[in-house]
Amino acid sequence: MARRPRNATERPTKQQILAYIEEAPGRVGKREIARAFHLHGSDRIWLKEILRELESDGLLERKRGRRVSAAGRLPEVTLVRVDHIDEDGEVIAIPASWPEEDAPPPPKIYLTQGGRRRMAPGIGERVLARLRYASDGTYEGSPIRVLGPGERSLLGIFERDDRGAGRLVPADRRHKHPYTVDQEHEGGAEPGEYVVAESIPGGGRHQRARILDRIGSSDNPRSITLVAIHTHGLPVEFPASALEQAERAAPVALGDREDLRSLPLVTIDGADASDFDDAVFASPDDAPDNSGGWRIVVAIADVAWYVRHGDPLDLAARGRGNSAYFPDRVVPMLPEKLSNDLCSLRPGVDRACLAADMRISREGRLLSHVFRRGLMRSAARLTYEQVQNARDGSPDDKTKSLMALVIEPLFGAYEALARARDKRGTLDLDLPERQVVLNEEGWVDKILPRPRYDSHRLIEEYMIAANVAAAEALQAKQAPVMYRIHEPPALGDVETLRESLSTLGFKLARAGALRPTHFADILNRAAHTDKLQIVSDLILRAQSKAVYGPGDSGHFGLALRRYCHFTSPIRRYADLLVHRTLIREFGLGEGALPTEADDAFTAIGEQISSTERRAVAAEREALDRFTSAFLADRIGSIFSGRISGVTRFGLFIRLEETGADGFVPVRTLPWDRYHYDETHHCLEGENSGLRFSLGQTVTAELLEAEPRTGSLVFQLADIDDITNDRARKSRQRRTPKRHGRRRR
Repeated sequence: MARRPRNATERPTKQQILAYIEEAPGRVGKREIARAFHLHGSDRIWLKEILRELESDGLLERKRGRRVSAAGRLPEVTLVRVDHIDEDGEVIAIPASWPEEDAPPPPKIYLTQGGRRRMAPGIGERVLARLRYASDGTYEGSPIRVLGPGERSLLGIFERDDRGAGRLVPADRRHKHPYTVDQEHEGGAEPGEYVVAESIPGGGRHQRARILDRIGSSDNPRSITLVAIHTHGLPVEFPASALEQAERAAPVALGDREDLRSLPLVTIDGADASDFDDAVFASPDDAPDNSGGWRIVVAIADVAWYVRHGDPLDLAARGRGNSAYFPDRVVPMLPEKLSNDLCSLRPGVDRACLAADMRISREGRLLSHVFRRGLMRSAARLTYEQVQNARDGSPDDKTKSLMALVIEPLFGAYEALARARDKRGTLDLDLPERQVVLNEEGWVDKILPRPRYDSHRLIEEYMIAANVAAAEALQAKQAPVMYRIHEPPALGDVETLRESLSTLGFKLARAGALRPTHFADILNRAAHTDKLQIVSDLILRAQSKAVYGPGDSGHFGLALRRYCHFTSPIRRYADLLVHRTLIREFGLGEGALPTEADDAFTAIGEQISSTERRAVAAEREALDRFTSAFLADRIGSIFSGRISGVTRFGLFIRLEETGADGFVPVRTLPWDRYHYDETHHCLEGENSGLRFSLGQTVTAELLEAEPRTGSLVFQLADIDDITNDRARKSRQRRTPKRHGRRRR
């Protein structure tokens, strides 16, 4: 850094001053410059004039607090937006506000992840960062706060009031009041359209907004998913370079691959599945040292052949992290040319694959595994229902011919894997899922509990076995692994769970280290009661979130010491990384992971964990909006449900019919002063003795169903059914208090 010697008498040149300002790591003002060049007295007056000249020449900019910086330099604290993850795993951001026309490209900002609180912003998220200028024109940014897709970003329905003035009704239920939209800020929006807007600061008492984009009519069911996509910032369009690369892709020839086409591998998926990335086969193991054991082959689409490290498809896939699934569409991780065509294991078509060839004992213990890069040809595309019906003695024309050779051995090996699972004591939360069935117009026709068959569990166990084999194989090679990590629940969450379970009559053990078997015991006791669902929900809420990363912390829920994801590279980037590493470590040909990419695993793990959370939130929100739209014409209807949560503001209930969640505000409860008992998770009336507690069965009347926000509001329908002996006795012995405010 340019400085004046202490004994120097010459004043610094303008170039020396500019060089010092550019190289200075922190805040720079006249005082810092004077100290650096040992300027005193009249020299400081001279320095002031020089700084003024540099500013008038456009070489210097004045900042707040008497600070200066080189012209064009970003402020020390700047709002940035995460643009992409480069091939080295670096998180690259750009200024959140940058002119689009007649301006140079925005500077690169390399976001660090240091510090105690490691922040993992996803692509598109805004980050308040402290910047440090680098000599090559880039910046290093230390995140101060992750703000999400944009705090000023709004999404809602454009309307006109009685006077014809525009207004925006937010879709986010946290925004209680509409925004005024001036005519010049309407952006051509029509009343009843979903729009993306930004708030305009300085509006005084009246909030104002500017419309940026039109999504679609609120009367169009396709808008429901688009709203969820926009809300959570899911990337929809692929870069042109990625699409061009996908279009150039061609089917793979046998070449040096192993020919697995004679193996009767089959895919088993849901009836609505469009991409098939896994196929399975099982047969009795003929090895004399494994009597009663099985050979299992799990063949996975060879995505690594088509998507190479650092190419446009790879960068696009890494930015998305995973596919997102909605009732009416899929937002894929890869373009359809790959996800639904070349990488999809369609029946009767040659497809490139990476296969885990495993041997297990009769008790389901994994004995050995070999990974083969081959060419396969699926013998059949089967659904869970087909396979289950065949297992139950009602095969159709397709499954009848596959019973002896394919289906029966698949179930035989599954039973061995299931015994191993039971022995190690996994956390088996068999929670019901909602299945939204749409009509031809795209609206919800019905909402059903998604059926759960042994055929589902069969595929799950095969995938788990292959995932474990991949983790073991790479760990043995001391290679980097993108593990699927599930930590034990935090102590605070366990204590909260223990209190909640006690209110339902279940005791969670305190002694020793917590293991999945402790939760399994609770679930077994609740299995034949009407409290199973609520107990399962409570246990699920107490669990830590599973994440991706290179640290081998094991998987608590599955009771496994090592675990990674290998079986879905079409829809998960983590699986693609595991494929590339296997290819490298076992010398399986092209598409291997470069060794220089190993150091990026931590950053990539944090990033794809973030995109996974983003996709889950978007899927859940879309499901809630579809459910609200479905129930919107049933206002006043009575539903059976169960209290799934208690707050001081009211009750959360879950409907038995649809599995939908709604809210009962405390103001709708019988007139009383209600006390919230956090320990016992209940609301209790001070005068009536009415008690509303976790897990309680209720009937509720639907008051509001708002597709705009995805919310459902209820009131309890029959209070007499809720009133218990305690309440009756309480009413007899208590007299209303004259003091204090009563709540409705």
